Amino acid sequence: MYIRNAMFAQNVEENQRTARWLKEAQKGYIRVAVLILLNRKPAHGYEIMKEIKDRTKGFWKPTAGGVYPILLDLEKARYVEGEWSTQNNRKIKVYKITETGRTILRNAIVKQNEIANNMNTLFGEFARDVLNLEQTTLPFPIMPTPFSPFLEEKDRESEDKTEDLERKRIDLKRMIKMLQDELQTTNKRLAKAK
Repeated sequence: MYIRNAMFAQNVEENQRTARWLKEAQKGYIRVAVLILLNRKPAHGYEIMKEIKDRTKGFWKPTAGGVYPILLDLEKARYVEGEWSTQNNRKIKVYKITETGRTILRNAIVKQNEIANNMNTLFGEFARDVLNLEQTTLPFPIMPTPFSPFLEEKDRESEDKTEDLERKRIDLKRMIKMLQDELQTTNKRLAKAK
């Protein structure tokens, strides 16, 4: 019983550490995500936070404490311009990207794609060498660019959430089947090794 509790506590600690690490990694991406969204249309901070959450299907939930300081920094650097307006009897600051911001965004996307391609190579090697999986048998794409959800055109009116969920369910079932097959193969190898 003690061993099981200790293992559970270790897993919880590892999950918390991983979550903190991923949160730090996201902080670096939010600047580019904000510029991508403002490149499409001017927006205020809440719209940006909602759009990021929607486009990542809730995986990434930026907060006001994370977005507004970044907007302020981007404005100071002259990558975006903010203009006060009134909406529903409330003053809000609407931001739009500047030409300098567009230049920075283009350069950042080129560099990010290079990084994503290099990371895909590393993940592929890890899958092959450590997990003993060939890339063709992986149940998911190794690593799309973190900005993929922001670069895709999104038509909210034609989006069918039921279709999205059905597609996600099919993908998950396929992943589970592939992982079960891999587990079965590993169990057989383990039995032979003993």
